[in-house]
Amino acid sequence: MSYIIGSPCVSTCDTACVHVCPVDCIHGPIDIDGRGAEVANMTKEEIHEKMLYINPAECIDCGACLPECPVDAIYPTENDAIEADGTDEYVKRNYEFFNQTWKSIFPKNDNNIPKNNDKRNLI
Repeated sequence: MSYIIGSPCVSTCDTACVHVCPVDCIHGPIDIDGRGAEVANMTKEEIHEKMLYINPAECIDCGACLPECPVDAIYPTENDAIEADGTDEYVKRNYEFFNQTWKSIFPKNDNNIPKNNDKRNLI
């Protein structure tokens, strides 16, 4: 497991988290190796619907990024992100950005979980 960036980052792309990461595993929204550098030259319209991502293969679970995110978009586990977002869409996006595979815990065509705070539905 690794830290995951969820839906609150969409259209925000604040890079405060990038600067504190000791292993440089936070990237995007476009460049897989860019560490968010492209955000500095983007307008709000260009950032719309874009987000940053944490490389699950590189994240060391140190948590340095967590308090730096101004929109509380970073979650300590995939399950925390799914519970907060109500879907595994952003976990899946995170993995796919780095050409990795996320195996959904939901049946096909049903990637939304009920908002019932029942953690037994999660892995």
